[in-house]
Amino acid sequence: MAYLIQLDQPMGIIKLTNIRTYSYHGCLPEEAAIGSDYRVDLEIKTDLRKSAISDQLEDTVDYVFLNQVVKEEMAIRAQLLEQVAHRIILRVFKESPAVARILIRVSKINPPIGGDVEMVTIEMEEYRN
Repeated sequence: MAYLIQLDQPMGIIKLTNIRTYSYHGCLPEEAAIGSDYRVDLEIKTDLRKSAISDQLEDTVDYVFLNQVVKEEMAIRAQLLEQVAHRIILRVFKESPAVARILIRVSKINPPIGGDVEMVTIEMEEYRN
């Protein structure tokens, strides 16, 4: 017996947690030369109903694609984490029309801020217009 469920909010969420990169972001010259460890958490909202039924990759947002975008954009130096996060958001929206919302956190592990700080994180959330 097949059940058809009508939903008011037909969205699902895909999360990539703790994508680790070694990148060269920061305002200090030594950050550009030495680099640092980073963590990116990405959450996208999309309609998962079609892929849940079809079981086909082309009917969803491929998390391999999302991981690749994060890694490629993290490899491009920026002074601010906000700039890197913004580039990732723009690229995902451009290359994946099915994405309705993006929540991203970019964290610098052991930032050089003169104290015992595990990480500093920026968080941005954008919705498709």
